[in-house]
Amino acid sequence: MLSEIKIEEAFSLLWPIIDVRSPAEFEHGHIPGAINIPLFSNDERAHVGTVYKQQSKERAIKIGLEYVTPKLESFINNSQKIAPLGKVIVHCWRGGMRSQSFAKHLVDNGFSDVGVIIGGYKAFRNHVLVKLETPVNLRVLGGYSGSGKTHILNELKKRGKQVIDLDGLANHKGSAFGGIGQAIQPTVEQFENNLFNEWKKLNLHEPIWVEDESHNIGRVKIPMQFFKQMRNAKLYFIDIPKNERAKHLVTEYASCNSQLLAESIQNISRRLGGVNVKNSIELLDNENYYEVAKIALNYYDKSYLKGMNNRNGENVINIALPSTNHYENALEIENSLDE
Repeated sequence: MLSEIKIEEAFSLLWPIIDVRSPAEFEHGHIPGAINIPLFSNDERAHVGTVYKQQSKERAIKIGLEYVTPKLESFINNSQKIAPLGKVIVHCWRGGMRSQSFAKHLVDNGFSDVGVIIGGYKAFRNHVLVKLETPVNLRVLGGYSGSGKTHILNELKKRGKQVIDLDGLANHKGSAFGGIGQAIQPTVEQFENNLFNEWKKLNLHEPIWVEDESHNIGRVKIPMQFFKQMRNAKLYFIDIPKNERAKHLVTEYASCNSQLLAESIQNISRRLGGVNVKNSIELLDNENYYEVAKIALNYYDKSYLKGMNNRNGENVINIALPSTNHYENALEIENSLDE
């Protein structure tokens, strides 16, 4: 049976999702967990689109059929691997000809239930952007670089707190060094999709912890409405001595490629200053990572403090901590809560 379903129903069904758009469309942004079985390759889609605009819809459909016909058997085989029970959701960009024809082909070849998302991926994107504007009870964990905030959030999650790991979703730790050792960052659009995917799993009536971030995390951007909520939320600022944070950074980055570390230092050369850059490179060559970290922290501490001063001081809770022991620090933060 072929039926049209709204995006909310697609979430509740928990069936496998097949995205029939081109690989380039899928890479730019997709529903998390969806599998791409493209009706057309990137070049084929471009050709069909050009013919549609320059010649006619009928001619474009004819060429599209010529591209698709040899793939019909593979569509069934690949779909059966994804949905062996014969229940699957299909979508394209706007729920039009691509998803409708693909879904009918599945039904004609033995699939029992095939749902086509009304409005397609565009409907999903609209849903994401609206939902991420929903007011939620955010708690923001702040602190200077090297404080081990991500480790603390992971520990809070183990203790039953709701946490969204923005750095993890962005594949970036936020600083000029934040991309080292990380996977390729998602597109801005896919980051928003992945953020929503985590957001919708949570109880929005209970507190949700996130790390204090700037609007940009590497090349991705936190959706503005969500970011405004972060800025207006209560900030739990952990104040850890610089020498302890420098030690923590050494454990995080000393095993990384020295060339990548040097390039990251050069990326902030205008802010560090020529003398600091020169000294940092020399210290790096001598594997004196601790002193390199201290120089970097001089810059990052000033930068973070400047951003924190733009917050409402009444929403900032300062928590002095002696070290970066994230187990103990998570416990101290829990003790400071006014639940």
